[in-house]
Amino acid sequence: MIIKVQNLVKRYGDLLALDHFGLEIEQGEIFGLLGPNGSGKTTAINCMLSLLKYDKGTIEIFGKPMSPDAYDIKRNIGVVMQNVAVFNELTVYENIQYFCGLYIPDKDKRDRYTDEAIEFVGLQDFRKFMPKKLSGGLLRRLNIACGIAHKPNLIFLDEPTVAVDPQSRNNILEGIQRLNREGATIVYTSHYMEEVEQICSRIAIIDKGKTLATGTKDELKAMIKTGETLSAELYALSEEDLEAIRSLPHVTDATFINNRLTVLCSGGKHNLIRLLDTLKSRDISFGRVFSEPPTLNDVFLEITGKELRD
Repeated sequence: MIIKVQNLVKRYGDLLALDHFGLEIEQGEIFGLLGPNGSGKTTAINCMLSLLKYDKGTIEIFGKPMSPDAYDIKRNIGVVMQNVAVFNELTVYENIQYFCGLYIPDKDKRDRYTDEAIEFVGLQDFRKFMPKKLSGGLLRRLNIACGIAHKPNLIFLDEPTVAVDPQSRNNILEGIQRLNREGATIVYTSHYMEEVEQICSRIAIIDKGKTLATGTKDELKAMIKTGETLSAELYALSEEDLEAIRSLPHVTDATFINNRLTVLCSGGKHNLIRLLDTLKSRDISFGRVFSEPPTLNDVFLEITGKELRD
């Protein structure tokens, strides 16, 4: 167990930011932490890093109690927060050298690690650039390089792809997966559901300081009532035919708007086959037909009742 958090309570005056929050993360995971703004994600991370005092609970990292002076633990942790934290007065190379030097005193090793971090994030052509000369995507890559140059075993990534172009986003996500393949355990927060679905092995959804659900993306999808969404292009559909579709097993709702039939299902198997059989048996002409499984966004909305960006 890399991280074990039990019954964590954190108050800001009358505000209960973490309400007996719990979390367990295994070695080798890319663990997604999802929650609307104000849900307690950043507070939880800051407590895990011993950057914040908390009122109650326990935190263990690498099997040891975490504390502000647990330097043996902290030297194996990398942190990349949402706000870029680099020195504008230093070049790309000098920035990475500085942050790596906080953990690696040996100069030869530090030089080698700095070169490897620059290559890892693809900044070879920008070694002598000042941060203000970098694009938003390149600046994000520099921020990541500064956080991972010392080759930590545990990495916290707080929305590392926010406000970057698609090419840089893909580069960052591929880099995160490579870090994981090389042995790092990663705690990842993002407002982009497709990113979390793409790279995370397990996911926790939190709100109001509590963990509401934890599991793989498939396990989370199995927890909700929302199932398949079926869509079909139709030339016409009578109200009687629509009612027949609504009466099919596992169908929770069906609408026909602008020649498009949309059918919502609550789990079950063979929903698409039953719909096609119904259309054929009632001699209903149709064009393209689509079947979409529930998304992680569906899971989030049903469990929290909120948009992720609230």
